[in-house]
Amino acid sequence: MEKIRKKKSMKSMKRQESITYLLFMAPAVIAFALVEIVPFFQGLYYSFTDWTGLPSNPIHWVGIQNYIDAFTDSRFQYSFLITLIFALANFVLVNVVSFSLAMLVSSKLKGKNIYRAGFFVPNLIGGLVLGYIWQFIFNNVVVSLPFYNGLSLLANPNTALVGLIIVCNWQYAGYIMMIYFTALQGVPKELGESAELDGCNGWQKLWKVTIPNIMSTLTVTLFLTLSNSFKQYDVVLSLTNGGPSRMWQGAAINGTELVSLNIVKTASTDNLMALGQAKAVIFFVFLVVITLIQTSITRRKEIES
Repeated sequence: MEKIRKKKSMKSMKRQESITYLLFMAPAVIAFALVEIVPFFQGLYYSFTDWTGLPSNPIHWVGIQNYIDAFTDSRFQYSFLITLIFALANFVLVNVVSFSLAMLVSSKLKGKNIYRAGFFVPNLIGGLVLGYIWQFIFNNVVVSLPFYNGLSLLANPNTALVGLIIVCNWQYAGYIMMIYFTALQGVPKELGESAELDGCNGWQKLWKVTIPNIMSTLTVTLFLTLSNSFKQYDVVLSLTNGGPSRMWQGAAINGTELVSLNIVKTASTDNLMALGQAKAVIFFVFLVVITLIQTSITRRKEIES
């Protein structure tokens, strides 16, 4: 009888714990559902209609017409192309720069704590403010340098994209550096010392010892930089606002209008809410596929290492 009572009391305690956990989780789950889940499915529904955002206008079902219009929109096609170029360049540079900085502040460099804090500070500045600061730097400071002859980087769509990559790297590299730095502290020093005794040089020790031991961190950092590169919006808005213009398929379009900015302008500026929502769904599916491919590849590397 005593054993039965103990079992019943254990089950009762577990039930009470489960109810407590659920009660504590409920506010966060409800907030997430109201802010993320419900709007997502509402947007998915609206993407198949002629929704205008005005409650006075009736909503009609149009099927996949918005998706057809999105795929045939030359402005959206260019935005996707320029976003792919920007994301690839930003993805590679942020990880190379941040990993190099992490290696630097993990060394025996004097004042490395000051450098670490200094590298991280740009990430604390809001994207909109950061864009306006660098707009002033490119348009007023850089062009006034004695060795610089030419227009502002932001005056040409090709160089404006370069300027955008510089700013995003300056902002985000410090944040990713801190993640790499934390991972590097967890690599056993004995492994590096053993590799040196075996005759490994710096590069061999990096590729054979350091990187295999931080593969799980690489999965996280590559995911963060990849998704952030594709979703870049606030810096683009304040730095270039999609400009300057260029010719594409016989029409003038914004030269640095990334997909996120194109979606917002389609919905708000052009007042094509349903089309903008269809573009957002396409972009969401694309991001899910890209990030799943990236995480599956890096996780496979984790197992191999």
